Amino acid sequence: MNPTGTPARHLGEAARVTLRHLRRQDHAEIAALTRESTELHRPWLGVHALTAEAFERRLERFARPTHEGFVICLRGTGAIVGGVNVNDILRGSRQCGTLGFTAYAGTTGRGYLTEGLGLAIRHAFGPLGLHRLEANIQPGNTRSLALVRRLGFRYEGFSPAFQQIDGEWRDHERWALVSGDAGQAGPAVGEHRPR
Repeated sequence: MNPTGTPARHLGEAARVTLRHLRRQDHAEIAALTRESTELHRPWLGVHALTAEAFERRLERFARPTHEGFVICLRGTGAIVGGVNVNDILRGSRQCGTLGFTAYAGTTGRGYLTEGLGLAIRHAFGPLGLHRLEANIQPGNTRSLALVRRLGFRYEGFSPAFQQIDGEWRDHERWALVSGDAGQAGPAVGEHRPR
């Protein structure tokens, strides 16, 4: 984690984007992107203003060994186009974490999140030493479901009332990727999703 003023170190690079840790200097840019993306994020995420205090709490969470926070940036400009978290990291015999991600309204539909998540997955299965990543997505969030399918995640089941978002318990689909599956964040190969 690099919340200080030191230069950002890229953890991975794809054709158009890079991946780096979230840092304190990102607050203003992410707060503006969050405001602009309110309608895109509703109802999938709790939509709240990202105050300086809330951002500090986020940085504190990502400073713990059970959470990692990243931003996806354009290679040419460094502008932030997405965010990725690996949450609830378990070590020991499990070596797993839960993947969370967000796009921003001004840059959706261009494949930046696909590239950036591929980098985050490679980082999770490489330097972080994880064996399994899980993504929990609300059934109506078709864009996020298509994204994890594209990255090779497999459907594992349905979790009723799985997570509370904006005061309401929401159902989620459970998707997972194991370190050797489908070329690690490559195109989906042979995934199956019951209807």
